[in-house]
Amino acid sequence: MPYAGLKDCVEDLDRTGQLLRVREEVDANLEMAEIQRRVYAARGPALLFTRVKGTTFPCLSNLYGTRERTQFLFRDTLAGVKALLKLKGDPMAWARKPLSYLGLPFTALHALPRKVPGPAVGACETTIAGLPQIVSWPKDGGAYITLPQVYSEHPDYPGLRHSNLGMYRIQLSGGAFRPGRELGFHYQIHRGIGVHHHAAIRGGGKLPVSVFVGGPPAHALSAVMPLPEGMPEIFFAGMLAGRRFRYGMRDGHMLSADADFCITGSIDPARTLPEGPFGDHLGYYSLAHPFPVMEVEKVYHRRGAIWPFTVVGRPPQEDSHLAELIHELAGSVLPTEIPGLHGVHAVEASGVHPLLLALGSERYAPYADRKPRELLTIANAVLGFGQLSLAKYLLIAAREDNPGLDLRDVGAVFRHVLERADWREDLHFQTRTTMDTLDYSGTGLNAGSKLVIAVAGGKRRDLAKEAPSALEQSLPSGFARLAVALPGVLLVSGPAFRDPIRARADLAEFIRAWEFRFIAPDASEYQYLLGFPLIVVVDDAAFAAKTLGNFLWNTFTRSDPAKDVHGLWASQEDKHWGCRGALLIDARSKPHHAPALESDPETVRRVEALGAIGKSLHGLI
Repeated sequence: MPYAGLKDCVEDLDRTGQLLRVREEVDANLEMAEIQRRVYAARGPALLFTRVKGTTFPCLSNLYGTRERTQFLFRDTLAGVKALLKLKGDPMAWARKPLSYLGLPFTALHALPRKVPGPAVGACETTIAGLPQIVSWPKDGGAYITLPQVYSEHPDYPGLRHSNLGMYRIQLSGGAFRPGRELGFHYQIHRGIGVHHHAAIRGGGKLPVSVFVGGPPAHALSAVMPLPEGMPEIFFAGMLAGRRFRYGMRDGHMLSADADFCITGSIDPARTLPEGPFGDHLGYYSLAHPFPVMEVEKVYHRRGAIWPFTVVGRPPQEDSHLAELIHELAGSVLPTEIPGLHGVHAVEASGVHPLLLALGSERYAPYADRKPRELLTIANAVLGFGQLSLAKYLLIAAREDNPGLDLRDVGAVFRHVLERADWREDLHFQTRTTMDTLDYSGTGLNAGSKLVIAVAGGKRRDLAKEAPSALEQSLPSGFARLAVALPGVLLVSGPAFRDPIRARADLAEFIRAWEFRFIAPDASEYQYLLGFPLIVVVDDAAFAAKTLGNFLWNTFTRSDPAKDVHGLWASQEDKHWGCRGALLIDARSKPHHAPALESDPETVRRVEALGAIGKSLHGLI
């Protein structure tokens, strides 16, 4: 049965034993977020906070906290939406299996938005100060809306068909914003609202926006879904919800009739104010930078409104399951959009955008050397496709060399790539390019580099699985411990990174020492060292080697390819850089990096008290 709103969803979860009511009064400042993180880690239920300090509205979190619950929320519509997306990419699929597509007309019918008089969300009004002021991390610049749906229309082509519904974090308080009258908007330069923003600049007027909070879960998912060109998010929201997107108009603004809250106003494209800091999904704070400002006009809410929120941080977190569902839905679309592509996987443990894995075909010509050729064409297309353009490291392999390779098995993909990589040929850099706004490993905001590693052909080497402990005794000064993260991946604890000049000198000394062992080595040692084609210098090798997630997060959030990738016996020919020996990545923390997220100890103590016998969270935390 389709959910008419968030209340229906909450009642459904309650009936099926997937909801827990937190009866105690909790503080929106840090406590609720700490509870969310702890319950998520325990694979616990959705949480309804019924007594929140400073607001009369109950708050809902951990709605998407497990893969099973996320699938449950969309159980009635997911198959139909998948079929429709597949049909868009392969229009003749219906002819091959017509019975599989019998329900599509009904799914498609739900795509048409429906205008209604007197939308329920407009029944009551409140103020920005009356909304839940949720602060997730100790150094956040204020309270934020973390599950907003931001609606805008193209100024030159007004109407639903050229609309955008996106999820961009919104700062409710703090900073230089006028309290209750201005909100901070943080959106990436490539997002759909960015197109509308630039059109407003050209036209010299303000950009009207509406911020929806709550409503059917399908509306929130649609706001983050990378949709095919020409499919507005509110059309997709109706299909995924199994119920047409209902809307009304108030003072020239669109109101989502099924939302719990709606904030209306406009963005002056000529104005910016510092937004942030904010503890983000890479596991670090994104710092304060100038971003657009929303001038608030009205704050509406329905009767019995519920305020949903999520907490992001070092993955995995609740948003990881939304990302999984997006991969599931978009996975059938991408190969039809990019010829030769068989699949992509944005690695959640690395912070999503820093590391992307892909499989493609290598069919350009039956060359005996099996060098990547078509793979490079595919890689360029991937890096130009929607949010995939934010990828920093892209590892792409030829499917023909291992048809059973599963991109979700990150260890297997690394093994496949490292067994085949020729570092003289297979490294392809893009320097001084645009990057993820949240990634501080590069040269500045939205600035950094990318590296494509493309491999095709047979196995070149066996990979070593144990650290050569005898070498620890002969490491250069400042380099301490060796550990193995994956077969063929050697981790080295390096000296603290103080400045680029000293860091280059440290690495040069390490590389010279390592190269020296290949000059006249013991034969068995020589062969063993060849089994480590990738060396990563980290702050703490024991930490980075403890779990696969630690290795991925440490390596790919703390390195910029152009600055931090080095190699043994490196050389450059016709502006192509490569190396004959092991590739080396400097993944130490640098002074220009944003600080990592840490919980407030006092908040942790208060939250743990809620796990005592007789308290709401007993048995969960």
